[in-house]
Amino acid sequence: MGLSLALNTARTSLAAASNQIAVASRNIAGASDASYSRKVATLITGGGAVRVVVARAGDAALFARKLDATAASASRAALLDGLKALSQTVGDTSEATSPAARLGALNAALQAAANQPDTADLLRNAVDAARDLAGSLNAAAEAVHRVRRDADAAIAASVARINDLLTRYESANRAVIKGVANGSDVSDGLDDRDRIVAQLSEEVGLTTVEREGGDLALYTDGGVPLFERTARPVSFAATAAFAPGTAGSAVTIDGVPVTGGASPMRLASGRVAGLASLRDDLAPQYEAQLDAIAGALVDAFAEADRTAPAGPRRPGLFTLGAALPSPGSAAPGYAARIRINPAVDPRQGGDLGLLRDGGMNGAAYRDDTTGDTAYSGRLRALVTALGAEQAFDPGPDLRGSATLPAFAAASAGWLEGLRKGASAQAEYQRTLLGRATEALSNVAGVNGDDETAQTLQLERSYTASAKLLTLVDDLLRTLLEAVR
Repeated sequence: MGLSLALNTARTSLAAASNQIAVASRNIAGASDASYSRKVATLITGGGAVRVVVARAGDAALFARKLDATAASASRAALLDGLKALSQTVGDTSEATSPAARLGALNAALQAAANQPDTADLLRNAVDAARDLAGSLNAAAEAVHRVRRDADAAIAASVARINDLLTRYESANRAVIKGVANGSDVSDGLDDRDRIVAQLSEEVGLTTVEREGGDLALYTDGGVPLFERTARPVSFAATAAFAPGTAGSAVTIDGVPVTGGASPMRLASGRVAGLASLRDDLAPQYEAQLDAIAGALVDAFAEADRTAPAGPRRPGLFTLGAALPSPGSAAPGYAARIRINPAVDPRQGGDLGLLRDGGMNGAAYRDDTTGDTAYSGRLRALVTALGAEQAFDPGPDLRGSATLPAFAAASAGWLEGLRKGASAQAEYQRTLLGRATEALSNVAGVNGDDETAQTLQLERSYTASAKLLTLVDDLLRTLLEAVR
């Protein structure tokens, strides 16, 4: 009986040590995988037997914090990339490519021409400055459309990735549920599932809800079910091209819109939320400011009918077409459509003298009726109109009265302020994500040195159990020989 008990003890110890060594080896192999959680082999005794139960190190609160930080960081990064694109394309008030700088150049050229109105080169410089200003507004509007188009395409790519990840998640979740029901080791399956959840949190903000039997439900940070027993379909219709006033489609989850102003449960974080905010809010706000500048330019440089009774005012140096916009109005598309009047553009067969004398809309709109080449009244009136205060209402951020140069500078400052704020927030969220990841790694990560030391200790235990087994074998052999 004594030898039989010793034999069973040695065999049990040998099997336990072998299982523990296998778990330690798994940990060492997964040390370089950021999504791997350390496995803990625990000895359980009962009923005269010893068995090894494998558990997974982790912290649900820290993991949830990491998901939140991942979603917030991805949202800020997407927003910052779009604002950088706008800022780099349009520039600021110190760069010659910005509308504010072009306005300053036009004002200087008009003043120079007013001082010497009979000098054709100075008139040409003023017309060229006006053309550059109109071109900068056109380029800025095109930049807005390009940023919105790129954001829309990125949303489509994110939605495709979300659906793919949800398909993979459904398989991983099903495997965990099956393993829990069978009583098998599901620690690796939990790692796979958490890895997919972490990837999903880059696209949309997530909250997780544990269910009975190992099931894990997923909801967006707005409360829309993303996975509950089964994956919910995420849909989005991409927009091929963006023009002034184009509204992009909303992302829907199981038919519920989660982006856009009409969403009852809007996404608060994740790449999709950042891209939607850029496409639907910030970029259109900036375009509205550009449209306000264009509308104010056309109105400031308009020509008045000098006959009695006077006819309607008509576009002068700058035009959006035949009609003149109402003062203070800024319909979508003004910045994209503004041009200089062909009647005064030498490149289109126009007459430079019309800038000085007026009459781009016919003789009734001519200021100088004497043909005096030294007439400067019209040019000085344009300089005055350019510096006069106007009412602007492109949105709540810049609503009020200002001169055109001041409003253009405020618009560039508004954009730069957004970019700087987004940059600071993105850096903060990256730091927060790094700390959350580090904290979770300290709890659930693998320390290679510790696992190696534990493996050596387990190998000693394995060797001792093997020696005991050999000793019992020798004793049993001796006993059998004696009986014979």
